[in-house]
Amino acid sequence: MRSNDLRELFGSTAFALLLLVAGPLVGMSFIAAVGAYAEASGGLALASALSPLDGILVPTLGAYDLLITFLVPFVAIHLVATEKSSGVLMLLLQSPLRVRTQLASKMIALLAGWVACLIPAAIALLLWRAYGGHLALGETANLVAGHTLRYVVTCSLAIAAASVLNGAASAAIAVLAFTIGTWALDFFATGRGGWIAEAAAFTPAAMLRRFERGLVSLDAIVMAVVASIVLLVIAAAFLDLRATTRKRLVMSAIAIAIAALTFAVIPKNRSADVSEDRRNSFGAADERLLQTIATPVTIRVHLAAEDPRANDYERNVLTKLRRTVRDLRVEYPYAGRTALFENDDRYGTIVYRTGGKETVSRSTTEEIVLDEIETLAGLTPPARGEAVYPGHPLKASPRGAATLFYVVWPMAIAVAFVIARRPYSRRTG
Repeated sequence: MRSNDLRELFGSTAFALLLLVAGPLVGMSFIAAVGAYAEASGGLALASALSPLDGILVPTLGAYDLLITFLVPFVAIHLVATEKSSGVLMLLLQSPLRVRTQLASKMIALLAGWVACLIPAAIALLLWRAYGGHLALGETANLVAGHTLRYVVTCSLAIAAASVLNGAASAAIAVLAFTIGTWALDFFATGRGGWIAEAAAFTPAAMLRRFERGLVSLDAIVMAVVASIVLLVIAAAFLDLRATTRKRLVMSAIAIAIAALTFAVIPKNRSADVSEDRRNSFGAADERLLQTIATPVTIRVHLAAEDPRANDYERNVLTKLRRTVRDLRVEYPYAGRTALFENDDRYGTIVYRTGGKETVSRSTTEEIVLDEIETLAGLTPPARGEAVYPGHPLKASPRGAATLFYVVWPMAIAVAFVIARRPYSRRTG
């Protein structure tokens, strides 16, 4: 890694502002989460099912979702745009270092910056443990990995935009437009099946939701890595000023084609459930039965996307079925329109088909759905016991958090920025 990239990053005003905002934003999220968690711990109905994943980890680390979306692109764009505008890029192209080596150096520097950005999150989690709070290693590490993958994809996108377009402003607008486009696709795909739902499952927001549920998704990880590599290949093609326009376009087309092929062939719904409460999995006996169903299972959901039952069914049942059933096909007859006020006798029903048989149900309860599918497939539903998750209620107050995040952290960043901006010769002399 070139030391210049590291010095350029940590000495830049954009990165200093990113770190400056990260502390109070994470702190505000953490303090609010601890307060809400303590309030929920006082209710008998909620305390027994309280999970730190939902109550503390997701809201606290959710602050990084905002940082990655709105601030990180400017930091990554700065590393490339300044070299292009100042003429340094022309000098670097005359050096022995290849363009891809220079891009790798920038990505390593950005990863070092990400580690620095995660310090407020580490402080928050240490405070939670000091209060007596519980954290499961698997779901904690998985959520951090999910945000890291999103950070890498965003940085790669920003670098590619800065390489293709002239000017940091144009690159920033392009990244923001892409982000808004993925939000629109994610929203449009709600309650729909087919290819559009498959494509929307790989938007950054949708992939992050899997990690927030405690899922380690093979397809999400592979697609995030492939997307990052493809974007960096495009960036390398356009940063090489000696390359012709035709060569740049050919390299970009090949990279995009490889990404599309990967998307087409990668196994979908291959994942591991690392959530402590096993929220993404059926009981072991039910999973073994469902995995023996050799014929396709088709589910036709007569519910509008706006119906709360549709959201519950997707979250509590379909997510688990997609991980378990070999060939699951989900159809949404009301996709693209609101059916809440239609005079349709089928509304609210869910049709299950497999092996030439069909049954209709109105229940979205997990146990009833399992009975319907297993009976339809000619299997005997197993005896089920209640899932035992003890929950981890804790009435704690965020002692010392406000001082650390709102006072100590900004002062530390200000001092570090002043030191980083000092001339290199004075610091080493």
